[in-house]
Amino acid sequence: MSLDDFRTHVRARVLYVTDLAYEAKGRRYCDEDIFLTSRLREDFDIALCHPLEAAALMETGAFDVVVVRNSGPVLHYEAAYEDFRARAVKNDVRVYNQLTGRADMAGKQYLVDLSAAGYPVIPTVDRAEDLARLPEVAEYVAKPKAGADSIGLRFLERPELGELGEREWAAGVLVQPRIHFRYEVSFYFIDDTFQYALYAPDPERRWKLERYEPTAADLVFAQRFIDWNDIEHGIQRVDACRTPEGELLLVELEDLNPYLSLDLLDDGTREAFVADFKAALARYASACGGMRSGTDG
Repeated sequence: MSLDDFRTHVRARVLYVTDLAYEAKGRRYCDEDIFLTSRLREDFDIALCHPLEAAALMETGAFDVVVVRNSGPVLHYEAAYEDFRARAVKNDVRVYNQLTGRADMAGKQYLVDLSAAGYPVIPTVDRAEDLARLPEVAEYVAKPKAGADSIGLRFLERPELGELGEREWAAGVLVQPRIHFRYEVSFYFIDDTFQYALYAPDPERRWKLERYEPTAADLVFAQRFIDWNDIEHGIQRVDACRTPEGELLLVELEDLNPYLSLDLLDDGTREAFVADFKAALARYASACGGMRSGTDG
């Protein structure tokens, strides 16, 4: 079903989960969601809610699709998020992004697993006995598996790694070498289709982003992680760093609620993204069946 057919056939009801009051360093989440919902409203019936309200509103049965967008770090509402996930899975609720993601949606364990499997990621371990697998560098990064937005991140010198105690390892901590990279770059996808890329030419200013024109090799790199993940319907952001030697290494695969930096795009790219997002939601709603026609019932 095309978007034009969808418009004439049905207006899906979308519960759009966002935290408009969340303050992120260098980003204005609220502006992005105000813009996106204003455009989605052209083709869908939209209701916004805070993540703490999502589970209860979802169970009213009033919505066809739940869209999780800039809802902030799950660390701030872990119990509510787990309740939301459990109810959504139990009741087969259509959630966008799908809750089958294996990357940030499920914590940072995937970085350990991908590193061990030989994927091009920053080397990562989560056990004291595996520290010897990491390269010898001046500093290391320790961060919680459940972290986000640099919460709990620490820089440690090699001797300090021995100070990480058994309790800390058991609680879930990741250790990586601190990479001195040329720049960070992000690749943005709707479902499994590449949309655009942005990069931070200054490593000290992560969110001072500019448009980036990826090479064919860059897109192969990013697509590899999209293909690895288990999401058919959703927006994903592949974050990578470019090493001094020119290699791209995965930093994170954001598959829960990635910020999109839409305000930095030119008009044409932003409009194309909005059109593709609308079409993706229409496909998801249509494929799942059971959609309302223009009236209740």
